Amino acid sequence: MKLVWPIAVVLIVASGLIGLAASAAPTPSPWEQPAAVLAEQIAGILGPGQARLTIRNVSTIPSGEIPAIRLLLEQDLKAHGVLASGAESANTIHVTLSENLRERLWVAEVIEGSETRVTMVRVASAAQEKAQTHGGITLRKQTVFTTREAALAALETADGLVAVESEEIVIFNHTTEGWREQKRVTIAQSRPLARDQRAIVLPSIAGKGFEAYLPGISCSGNYEPVQPAGDWSVHCRESDDPWPIVQQPALQAPAAATPSDSPVSLKAFYNAARNYFTGVVTPSVDVDLPPFYSAAVIPRRASAAALLIGGIDGKVQILEGAALKPVAGTRDWGSDFAALNSGCGAGAQVIASGSGEAASDSLRAYDLPAQEAVAASAPLAMDGTVTALWTAPDGKSVLAVVRSAADQYEVDRVTASCNE
Repeated sequence: MKLVWPIAVVLIVASGLIGLAASAAPTPSPWEQPAAVLAEQIAGILGPGQARLTIRNVSTIPSGEIPAIRLLLEQDLKAHGVLASGAESANTIHVTLSENLRERLWVAEVIEGSETRVTMVRVASAAQEKAQTHGGITLRKQTVFTTREAALAALETADGLVAVESEEIVIFNHTTEGWREQKRVTIAQSRPLARDQRAIVLPSIAGKGFEAYLPGISCSGNYEPVQPAGDWSVHCRESDDPWPIVQQPALQAPAAATPSDSPVSLKAFYNAARNYFTGVVTPSVDVDLPPFYSAAVIPRRASAAALLIGGIDGKVQILEGAALKPVAGTRDWGSDFAALNSGCGAGAQVIASGSGEAASDSLRAYDLPAQEAVAASAPLAMDGTVTALWTAPDGKSVLAVVRSAADQYEVDRVTASCNE
């Protein structure tokens, strides 16, 4: 499973920096994502080979859309080594497009000889699609920083940029020609490094430096504005202290709610030998949490904020009203997400990465009106695999580390605007 920043936390979205090319991009077909997911599931059952494909439509999808859906399925199946042949074959794929009042359901019956296996995907209903078109948000991205080194996390400061790598902390200052390396500090790792490294870097409480957390290590940095040029002092030490997975200003709930005046703070203990949080948090939430990769705080209208967690078993759950409950509609989520307080639509959203290790990953915004995630934006294509995702300190944008096919890393700022 691909990992990312430890706990993408709270709120995101706002204005962009560099060029925004989304306005010129063609509108994606609403059938692309469900067709791709269903084809991947079918290929996982069938394996490479040939199969006869049939499609039956018992939903309100117009008949004129079926050829396009069939073409998408055939293309996605072929990408997984399954050739949809019209000729008779020992293997058959029967796809039924159905729906109920809440959602559409695409069901595939995969028949191999005398054995039949079934898989399915949930698809947004026509009513949900309309709501997304008129009340959703648009995500945009801009590249903040690129590097050949494997970046784990990054932080923009008033005096530069701090990048955390697996064995070093690198500090850059901004020049007219872009970011220029100013200082490189080796992290004294005494423990064996896990295969999938993670880190967090946050502004220090005093606001003059930073705090960074890696497995078994904590570091602090302070900027000293001495003459003729300022410099950073960085110190690292072994530490098993909990990581501040939520460390944000007071969350702004939707307009109808009474905003919270108290800062939100939550720390979690990290399993330094692996790549996830143990489930033990401080302050205590009075509920036993399972081990998890990501967490985020979701503002609510008439109650205390809810805690969303992405477990290492792939299940997304929400802690609300002293009870841990499953969240539907998250099957396509990856292990990384962050809360979004955009002021759009319901007011609070979650941005989640796509599931699986994709050559071209994506981010998408979701509303969580209750215990169900409903897509609130179109997928935002990223130029590679998202390996880390977290909320900017101001809570108004999200930063993502993206690894390209050429093993180059970039830090992208993701912002959002409301669709009128």
